[in-house]
Amino acid sequence: CLHYQPITSFGEGKVIGFEALLRWQHPRLGLIPPAKFIPLAEETGLIISIGYWVLREVCIQLKQWQSHYPSNPPLSVSVNFSGIELLQPDFRDKVENILLMTGCPGEWLSFEVTERAVINDAESVGSTLSQLKELGISVHMDDFGIGYSSLSYLRNLPMDVIKIDRTFIQMMDTETENPGLVRSIIYMAQELGLKVVGEGIETADQMAMLESLGCDYGQGYLIARPLDREAAESLLADGRKIKIDAKRL
Repeated sequence: CLHYQPITSFGEGKVIGFEALLRWQHPRLGLIPPAKFIPLAEETGLIISIGYWVLREVCIQLKQWQSHYPSNPPLSVSVNFSGIELLQPDFRDKVENILLMTGCPGEWLSFEVTERAVINDAESVGSTLSQLKELGISVHMDDFGIGYSSLSYLRNLPMDVIKIDRTFIQMMDTETENPGLVRSIIYMAQELGLKVVGEGIETADQMAMLESLGCDYGQGYLIARPLDREAAESLLADGRKIKIDAKRL
């Protein structure tokens, strides 16, 4: 099943989109997080069919939400893809077919790819990402800062957004150097014309610091945990506003 974690703007505190997160509803063990089964899916190749299923479900859901709760700009949903998936020779064509079948515009979607996936085969992955942007899809670099990315990588890749890895966000409370590092990442992104998401926000101090540094969007348990479809829909019905409650954790 899919859960949806809200992403909010710092200025208005309004939900601008969700990240779609896959969960396995096991009949005996309950809800199993992706870290427990995605590595096995990648090893066996099942991740490819799983990824297309996720994309199709997200497109169908987005169409319903935009129909019931129209907004301008439209709500956006991010979908995670691995390097294995991006390197499939027919990946772009299959994505386009799903968009056509569901009637979902590419502009409503963001594809998230990790730093590691990009670095392992930057040229091939970069080519695929360029093809996706031709379909109107936004491209986000996830977990930024924990790999080997540099300005040269970012300059040469068709990225729209970088998501600062949660480890940097969580260390902002305790290490005086980290705000400077996060500030540098945000400044670098702004110079390249990229938007920035701070992910893994868990404290009000982290949120306030990110906003003061000019971060564009926030995501994390302080804002909201991943929601099932019904809860996400209720949020949209309530005007896409989230009241931040430090006691939520």
